[in-house]
Amino acid sequence: MDLPGSGESETPRGPYSTVAYADQLSGFLGAICIERAHVAGVSLGAAVATHLAARHPERVRSLSLHSAWDRTDAYLRAIVEMWRALADALPTIADVVIAGIFPLCFTPEMYVQRPAIAQALAEFVHGRPAQPSQAFYWQTEAVLAHDATLALGEIQAPTLVTFGAHDLVTSTRFAEPLTRGIANSELVVFDHLSHGALHEDPDAFNRATLAFLERQRV
Repeated sequence: MDLPGSGESETPRGPYSTVAYADQLSGFLGAICIERAHVAGVSLGAAVATHLAARHPERVRSLSLHSAWDRTDAYLRAIVEMWRALADALPTIADVVIAGIFPLCFTPEMYVQRPAIAQALAEFVHGRPAQPSQAFYWQTEAVLAHDATLALGEIQAPTLVTFGAHDLVTSTRFAEPLTRGIANSELVVFDHLSHGALHEDPDAFNRATLAFLERQRV
């Protein structure tokens, strides 16, 4: 789903937070009559999914956290502040995503050896509804303020945690606190991928995630 402030969702006035997003997501699941779901999130979506599983465990049958983090550290803060500076300098948020975010989320090999994928991803971003600059700032505030340290111990659902070994944004430095904090969790690291693993190698990503989901069918 598109979180409020992005994609085809409305842009309510901020501030935004990962906790508030989680409560909104729980309400959305109720509104569409889904009592329990296999919940998956990537990056900011994973941060939201973390709080959803902790605050609304009755909603979450299993949890998949991709390129997640437990709380924002100094390095992630520096990256996000760089993106915010770019937002002041570039014409659109789509330009920020393509010029400033993508190079940190995909490997050099994708850009050099498979430029058609990079081009297709850029075209996808430009084809999406334009995100207002203010909504981008509110969303990045949610990233900067994210801290799920205490929430991890409340998660009851079986949880898959994945990272790309080449990720700089939310690197494997976050693997240990997440898997230590979530009791029933398992870790997969994609040795050849970065932050956007599901886009760069969907076959490898799907094999790992579907194998996890198959084990939750009982």
